[in-house]
Amino acid sequence: MHNKLKLGFVPANRRYFSTELANKMKAEAIAQMVKLGIEVVTPDDTMTEAGLVKNRDEGKICADLFKRAGVDGVIIGATNFGDEQGCMNAVMGTESHIPVMIFGCQEEEPLKLGRPRRDSFCGLLSIAEGLRQIGRKYTIAREPICFPRDDSFFADLDQFARVCRVLKGIRGMRIGQIGTRPDAFWTCRYDEKMLQQIGVTVVPKDLSELLAMVGKLNDDDAIVLEKVQSLKAETDTSSVSPEILTRIARFECGLEEMIRTFEMDAVAIQCWNSLQLNYGIVACGVLARLGDRGIPVACEADVLGALSMQALRLAADSPAALLDWNNLHNDDAELANLWHCGVYPPSFSCDKPRLAPQGIMSKHIGAEISTGAMELKVKPGDATLCRVTQGLPGEGWKVFIGEGAFEENEATTFGAGGWCRIPGLPQIYREILLDGFTHHIAVTQAHVGNALYELFGNYLGMAVYHGGQSAPGTYSRALPFEAL
Repeated sequence: MHNKLKLGFVPANRRYFSTELANKMKAEAIAQMVKLGIEVVTPDDTMTEAGLVKNRDEGKICADLFKRAGVDGVIIGATNFGDEQGCMNAVMGTESHIPVMIFGCQEEEPLKLGRPRRDSFCGLLSIAEGLRQIGRKYTIAREPICFPRDDSFFADLDQFARVCRVLKGIRGMRIGQIGTRPDAFWTCRYDEKMLQQIGVTVVPKDLSELLAMVGKLNDDDAIVLEKVQSLKAETDTSSVSPEILTRIARFECGLEEMIRTFEMDAVAIQCWNSLQLNYGIVACGVLARLGDRGIPVACEADVLGALSMQALRLAADSPAALLDWNNLHNDDAELANLWHCGVYPPSFSCDKPRLAPQGIMSKHIGAEISTGAMELKVKPGDATLCRVTQGLPGEGWKVFIGEGAFEENEATTFGAGGWCRIPGLPQIYREILLDGFTHHIAVTQAHVGNALYELFGNYLGMAVYHGGQSAPGTYSRALPFEAL
């Protein structure tokens, strides 16, 4: 899962403790990282004594190693009491924003006179205090003192890797805003300068620029013909005329070209009504398909929605969708219909999705210029919901995170959607109304709430509301909304 992630590992040592026991713990920790596909950057015995870090000079060697490798995060393991100054030197040589995780290693057996010991229970406190003094934010394992071979450590390591991956993906991220937001939707307003402060650049492009790229393509171009075949293979196109299907294919090719040309990591696009009036399709199905190829695309020019989707995609390593808090079930106060016109990635679907006219527009402006929605029913399974938003002046950033599960239900509607059970939904809905979250919410098919809670609250300093649910993970910094 984490093939492209590099983590620096500081095996903290202290004189007079067993080198053999320290290296045993180092080897266990590295084995768990390798199991997750992480590239481990750590000193070997040609760089420091026994490949451990026991003083300031060895910490500097470690820092140089991390800097050359360009690590995405640092893990400090107190293999025994450890040396806090060596650890601080190792960390201070890295980029100030990268995440740091700390843990200590358990004793091999209850203490006995004359037997080797670790005392990492004490030493980890010194390492944490050192990080506080140099102003570095850090993550604590849920079981701070453990054996690296433990399942709990593996789970913490996996979550920390997700935090590192999301932060790496957000800093330096480029979101393409293609076209303008709907005039009717104040909910899609945002402050571009605030985004830049967390490392996100908005790349504004007029919709006409995209349509100009699309206009350069011919119906019989090989790339267009291949796209038509791809649409037929992945979706039911039986209700779409060949002319409109080719039009959809050309639009997808043009959008992909714009994304490549301007190096966009995610996109927020104007999807109505200009596109229908000037080109004659709805973009829903195209946006959905790009989501399955690792490019989150938010409809209705919702830039913060695209950011929310990207965070979910990176945390879960799976596609994300943007949708509406559409409907509350009549008979179940914890069951919400998470719906949109047709922009769920096909991988969310129970069955082969269907390209069709958009259910609302086709009645008002005609199906002949509003076809291309991705109609599907979301398959049962885990769900994490996320919405990043900006408060009023002086309020800063806010994030909603919630977890639930999609489930079968006989209630149906047009477009793309699914019924999601969210524990505590009545109170959650009240909090969403009170705290300024919009009708758009991003979702992915996995439970990654704790990783996002840690990432947004601790490392990006945002106020996080965790949906009225407990957040038992490593996060311990920002106050929940109800405490603000």
